[in-house]
Parts: sequence; structure tokens; C-alpha cells
Amino acid sequence: MKKALTKSIRALLTAAILITSCCPAFAQEQENESKIIAIMEKELKRSFDKLKNAGDAPLYYLGYRLYETTTDYISAEYGARTSDDFDATRRRILRVDLRVGSRQLDNTHKVRDQRAFSFDTDISSYLQTDVPLDDNELALRHALWLRTDKAFRTAQQQYAAVIANKDVNVKEEDSSDDFSQEDSQEFVGEEKTLEFDRKKWCGDIKELSAIYKKYSDIYSSSVAFTASLTRRWLVNSEGTRIYDSRTDYGVYTTAQAKADDGMNLWLYDDIEATSVGDLPGREKLEAFVTAIADNLTRLRTAPKAKPFAGPAILRSKAAGVFFHEVFGHRMEGHRQKNEKEGRTFTKSIDKKVMPDFISVLDDPTLKELSGVRLNGTYKFDDEGVPAQKVTLVDKGVLKTFLLSRSPVKGFPRSNGHGRCSPSRNPVARMGNLIVKSENTVSYDELREKLVETVKKQGKEYGLIFDDIAGGYTLTSTSAPQVYSLQPLVVTKVFADDRPDELVRGVKIVGTPLTALEKILLTSDQSDSFNGVCGAESGSVPVSASSPDLLVETLEVELKESQPDKPPLLKPPYYDKESESKR
Repeated sequence: MKKALTKSIRALLTAAILITSCCPAFAQEQENESKIIAIMEKELKRSFDKLKNAGDAPLYYLGYRLYETTTDYISAEYGARTSDDFDATRRRILRVDLRVGSRQLDNTHKVRDQRAFSFDTDISSYLQTDVPLDDNELALRHALWLRTDKAFRTAQQQYAAVIANKDVNVKEEDSSDDFSQEDSQEFVGEEKTLEFDRKKWCGDIKELSAIYKKYSDIYSSSVAFTASLTRRWLVNSEGTRIYDSRTDYGVYTTAQAKADDGMNLWLYDDIEATSVGDLPGREKLEAFVTAIADNLTRLRTAPKAKPFAGPAILRSKAAGVFFHEVFGHRMEGHRQKNEKEGRTFTKSIDKKVMPDFISVLDDPTLKELSGVRLNGTYKFDDEGVPAQKVTLVDKGVLKTFLLSRSPVKGFPRSNGHGRCSPSRNPVARMGNLIVKSENTVSYDELREKLVETVKKQGKEYGLIFDDIAGGYTLTSTSAPQVYSLQPLVVTKVFADDRPDELVRGVKIVGTPLTALEKILLTSDQSDSFNGVCGAESGSVPVSASSPDLLVETLEVELKESQPDKPPLLKPPYYDKESESKR
């Protein structure tokens, strides 16, 4: 049964006809999007009807995903533009999702010990194609036909490999179905377009990049503005018909310097929004770039850190990234089924996995939190399933996983987290990860508690991590199942009354179970990190929100250093002696 709140395409078409006279532009947009859906639906029905019994394994599911991406990029260094794109880049990417066999066992089933088979079941690279940009029925149907034919032949080979593989391997621990049964959805969303003053932003980015001229110790820097529009059409043999679009805007800056001992240092920050009006004004952008330059200049002369394990505070944005890497990726459903994954929490449902004052949820339906727009918001995932709020941890106890249409033992249905970039296949991914705490104090009290914990452990100091650029986590059994985070600004807080000291050259490392158990207390202030997360299904927009965390023990190790000295000459802008001799 279709959800009551989803929009019917037929109803929208009727509405579009009724309002043509008062809003012709809207009506035209609705007509164009419905036309593309109708073209995709026509070819899908033809292919499904004729192919469902054409092979050794029956075709039971066929889906088409069409993405149109339009991107614009403006960048500058030291007051001069470095990008030459005067027109936005536009392309359409088609993906074919085709399954043979049955929902219980199909061609996408993970083949264990794949080296025993010459056929590679990961076919994501060649089941996509760029298609014509014009809404030409014959051209679009031709692309759909060609990709469907390739997908069908490949799926038959895949299925044979799956059957042979099952015959020679022991029974799998998780015998869940390969594909879940979900309600069909019909939805046509608001048509979005890129709207920004390109001339103004070219000028702003050039002038913002010129701020770095004031800093002679920074040898490389850049400021960039990006604008992107993604339009998406989803059609499948179950009856789902979806069209939606989203816009993303961002300002990015990065800067590099080298310490006297040869250590390369860099800082990076970005501001992202779903509408250009949500980006800060010029004054705040200047402060944003200046803060990076000032912090990097201070960092260049800061003492080098030492390997350390002890108490630490992760400020809110850093804490969000911490939870994203340490916990969030291990909640992705497909990692619970794959026997080559570490499956850290697979058997921990209804068990305590972190302190009982911590709860964690993922809510892609939430657009804003504490006045901050969230990047991981969406209405439907890339499998056509409605986005859902999911409570992963309730008062320290694990309750569920992030689920796509690949069922997990005990969880036969998707919860709307099947996500991907246009060129990949969907798997379970995070959207808006949110950490909540019932044990909070003010930040000043949290800092006092840090000093108290340092003294209790007999340490000289603790650490405060103000921001983290990102990181990675390893979840496979073929590698150490650890995480590594790249902090940007790290400060020592001493047990005595010495002033705080900025330090450089560390990475946060550890294992997830230990790290999560060591959370002692949180602040009463939360903030959100907006960014893009890359994994096997490509890069997707995400956010991570958390209060400041006090962790009993956090381990850091030294980052790599290079033997190169800093540049021998001053930057040309600062070489006044050379200029005076001309």
C-alpha cells in the first residue's frame, strides 16, 4: 500500500493542468519531469515483460536511476582566479539495478572467496552510462535498452557464480534475504535551480583569497566556491516513481605551511548550505578565512606533540566526526552480513555499548538542528524508500542498524538509509547522525573536570581537540579494525596552572569499543559538522551533531614528517630587498 503522504504523479499532473494559466513555469517543470518518468517507465515495462523469463534465472526486479548533475566551481589564490569554468558542467548518469533469482537469493549475493571465480560480481563500474542531456525519448530509451541488456547478461553470470559458491562453502551466519519487500512510492518534488550571482562570487572569492597575502609563512592557499544541483529520477518494476532535486552551496579554504623541522602543516575548513542565502555574509567569510590563516601561523611555531594516552575533550564538531568514524560506519547494515567485515556490534543488539547517558540517532528527515541546517537531509533514499528517523542507541543500549534494502538478521525491512553517489550502487549509509546526552555540564565545568581527571591519573596534561578535518575507519577482518582521525587544532591543558599550549603533529587513533566506553561526561552545548562522506557507495552529504565530550583516555600518535626544509626564499610578495634592487 502506498503511503498516504506521498504525492501521486497522476494527481500532480492533474494539478499542473489546473494551474497552467496562473503558473505556466511550474506547470512546464512538472510536465518535463513527468515526461522523463513516463519514458523511463515505458522502457522499463517493455524490458521487464520481455526479459523476466528470458534467462536461466528469472528476472524479478528492475530499477532505473537517472541523475542529472550541474556543478559550478570558482577558485582563487592570492587574489587571482585559478578556475576557468565560465559555464557550469552538466551531465546525466544512468544506473540500472537488475536482479535475477528471487528475493531470498539473487545475483547480488556476496560471493565468498571470490578468487575462486573468474567473474567479478562487483559490476558497478560498467552498469552506468552518460546519457543525452536533451529530453529525447528515443535517445533515452536507447540508453536504457543498451544498459539493461548488459545488466541482464551480467546478472545471469553473477547468479551462476553465486550458486556455485554456495555449493562449496559452509553455511553463512546470516541467511537473511538478499532484497527486502518495500511499499512502492510516488512523488514529484519541488523543482530546484541554481540561483547565485556568479560575478559577485568571482569577486568575493578573489578578494577572500588575497587575505593570505598577509601571511608570509603560508606557502600555499586557496579559497573556493561551489554550487551544485542534483536532479534524480527513480523508476522500478514495483511501481515506484520518484523525481526530486537538491542544491548545495559551499565555501572552502585550505592553507599549507611548513615547520622549521620539516613537518608539513595544513588547515582546512568549509561552510556548506542548501541555499546560497544560508551562506554567511562577506564580513563573516573574511573572519572565516582569517581564522584559518592565524591558526596555521600559530601552529607552524608550536612545539611538536608527543605520543600520548590520557584524558581529552573533543569539542562538539570534533566529537561529531569522532562518532561518525568510530561508531556510525559500524552501524551500516551491509557490514553486519559480510563475513569479511569485523562486525563489531553485530551481536550487540539490546546490549550496552556505551555509557547509559548517551543516545545516538540518525534522522535524515530533520532539516535543521539548533539553528544549523543539516547536510544529510533527504526525503527518499536512493532505493526509493522514505527517509526515517532511527534510534541506534537508547541510553547506552544498541537497538538497531542503518538499513538499506539488504536485510540483516532480525531486521527484514529498510529504514530508508540506502544511499549512493550517482555513479555507485546504494548501501546503508548515515544521514544526520545525532548524539544526545543526559549527563551534561557547562563547558567551563567540563574543562575543570578534564584537569581533575588529569590529576587523578597522574598525568602532566590533557588535550583539547577543537576541530577535526576528518578521518577513516577500518572495518574489515583483513586489516586492524581501528580508526584514525586528523585533528586540526590541538591544545595541551596542564594539571598545574601553566597556560594552555598549542601543539602540532598528532593523529587520534584507537579501537571503537574502548573509545566509546571511555566517555565520562558531556557539555550542555551541541554543534553540527556538515560535510561529505566517502565509502563504497561513493560520496554522500552528511552531518554529525554532538555535545562536547570528555573522554577518560584518548590515544594520539605522531603524524608523518618530511625531511624537506621550508622554502629557501621568501614569497615574492615579501621579498622587498629583491624588489628594491630592480
